[in-house]
Amino acid sequence: MTGKARVPLLSDEDAKAAAEEAGIPSFMAGLSVFQVLLHNKPVAGALNNLLSTLLWKGSLDPRLRELVIMRLGWETGSDYEWTQHWRVATQLGIPEEDILAVRDWKNSDRFSAADKAVLAATDDTLTTGTISPETWAACEAELGTADLVELVVAIGNWRLFSSLLRSLEVPLEEGVESWPPDGARPSGA
Repeated sequence: MTGKARVPLLSDEDAKAAAEEAGIPSFMAGLSVFQVLLHNKPVAGALNNLLSTLLWKGSLDPRLRELVIMRLGWETGSDYEWTQHWRVATQLGIPEEDILAVRDWKNSDRFSAADKAVLAATDDTLTTGTISPETWAACEAELGTADLVELVVAIGNWRLFSSLLRSLEVPLEEGVESWPPDGARPSGA
């Protein structure tokens, strides 16, 4: 492991058994975050259900979702969130340059109007806890009603994950390199 969690990680065997009891796919039990969360199976199960819905059943464009997550990971200094979703985003075909540009998205020319709207919504939520009327109008111009609801839930979900990952000091999995691709960290991380 690259660090030590505040709550000990379950062994692979114990995590898989707990995941089965909680109705969580066994592959999730191999992640450090679930090896910590599975100490509380009902909470782990509920979080997994929300993650599964947002990742595999949602209507929000996966690119937009991943830009939101990467922005949250960067702004909150969540190494685990940035690192895990770096892999997800690149596997979805999002160019590395676009992912890196979320660090300073307002000064980048890499983003569409929809990208900028969801990144602004993410920043608004981090700054004030809500999406401003101006940003909401920009999001509304780019997204349908179902996607707007999902956007708000996605921002809240991955903000929650950032907080729990950092508060529980969940370490990266063995052999996983921190802050890909360049190891650069936000100030304060």
